[in-house]
Amino acid sequence: MEYFVNCNTSTLAPYANALSKEQVEHLYRRLGFSASVQLVNSQIGQNAGQLVDSLINQAQNLPPIAAPVWATWNNSNYPEDEDARRTLMRTQRSEFSLTYTNSMLNNTLRDRLSFFWSNHFVTELDVYECNAFLYEYINCLQRNALGNFRTFVSEIGLTNAMLYYLDGVFNNGNNPNENYSRELYELFTLGDENGYTEEDIIEAAKALTGYVERGELGCEAVLFNPERHDAGSKTIMGQTGNWGYDDVIDILFTQRSNEIAEFISRKLYEFFVHPDSKEDFINNTIISGMAATFVANNFEIAPVLAQLFKSEHFFDDDAIGVIIKSPFDLYFNFIKETNFSYTDTTIETAVNYSDLLGQTLFDPVDVAGWQRDRQWINTNFIIGRWLTLLDVIDGFYQADEEQFRTFAMDAVGAANSNTSNPETVVRAIVEKITPKGMYTEEEFNNCMSAFKIDDIPEIYYGPDYIDGGQSLWVLSITPSVPNQVQLLLKHLSRQPEFQLK
Repeated sequence: MEYFVNCNTSTLAPYANALSKEQVEHLYRRLGFSASVQLVNSQIGQNAGQLVDSLINQAQNLPPIAAPVWATWNNSNYPEDEDARRTLMRTQRSEFSLTYTNSMLNNTLRDRLSFFWSNHFVTELDVYECNAFLYEYINCLQRNALGNFRTFVSEIGLTNAMLYYLDGVFNNGNNPNENYSRELYELFTLGDENGYTEEDIIEAAKALTGYVERGELGCEAVLFNPERHDAGSKTIMGQTGNWGYDDVIDILFTQRSNEIAEFISRKLYEFFVHPDSKEDFINNTIISGMAATFVANNFEIAPVLAQLFKSEHFFDDDAIGVIIKSPFDLYFNFIKETNFSYTDTTIETAVNYSDLLGQTLFDPVDVAGWQRDRQWINTNFIIGRWLTLLDVIDGFYQADEEQFRTFAMDAVGAANSNTSNPETVVRAIVEKITPKGMYTEEEFNNCMSAFKIDDIPEIYYGPDYIDGGQSLWVLSITPSVPNQVQLLLKHLSRQPEFQLK
């Protein structure tokens, strides 16, 4: 049972109304890592279809990260000294981590999706331990993130990271290893016990044999050796022949197209819309509609996402604020929403804190990946979320406290930049940082209390209290404002509403 029962009964019909502020923020929180006040305001009133099309086109046209100099290195390219080798490898990995996370933060949908697919086609860096393999794997995720899913499945299975991670490099014709064939069906395309048998796994493993030539230097690209391939007849999903790697993919997508379409559509839905997809209406109308689009478009991913993101269902009020933020969401959304100035150190800190909270970049917890939502909220992790975000907020404040005033002024808008009403400021910030504001008036009043620090007398607030021709407290000039905004953000960071997107 999830935290939120899915009561959304809107359909996949295109959403025809102009987008509200709340809906624009919802779109950017789900398709990327949120957005600044300025970007959101620029899109209010837009047509959903046009905005979604522009985001998808941008994602499709974005080139993958350029290959680093070490993209094709094997162990012979590293120093012979073990300590020096490990130091260089860690440096390369850290630099690439920073490059990729900056891409995630700045390129919205493409790398929101590449990160999603890294938790679907899972590999773990600490298993294959090769930087060149890591780059090849991420490159594959980026190139195929919105491409053809059939092509994606074919390519990802032959990345060196996957061949090592799921034992393809040990899949010999005379001794088949079933690890990859099992996950190909169970996790990557069909789902557990859905449209395949144990015999299909065994026979597919035989067809996938031969990619076993690992070289002698270490971290060398795996090559196919036809002499290590099982050349005998195999029967997979009722089809008999002398099958090889490509045949396994062809048979899978020909014989089980509907099952694949339903399984992947459900995963996309649960990631982008709502963690609960088992309600009859969702299952029979939304998932089935997405699956039909998937099959009709020959497994192109973009049309399915376009249909979903443009729909009345996606923009329904019951779809907003119902997904628990992952650790990366927690920090990256905050950075984007506040528009605070950040450095590489800020991003590295966010990555390190995400690791502490159970989301390690390039290293999902196991082959099934992070299960999301509930996994991010337990006694240890919730306290960790509070404490680490307090540190992040303090770091921004120490770097430049005036940016907290700027954020507040952006939130209230130019017309209210000289407001003397603290409620105007608090409400604007709360509505920016949370999907639907605070759930109760009492909770909002607590936010007001956090903002109204003790050393500012109550009589200072409001336009009726004037000294020398101006109010005693003014958002744009009062020295205490940055600290007040900081305290409000700290208070909000510990609230249940803040944990949602």
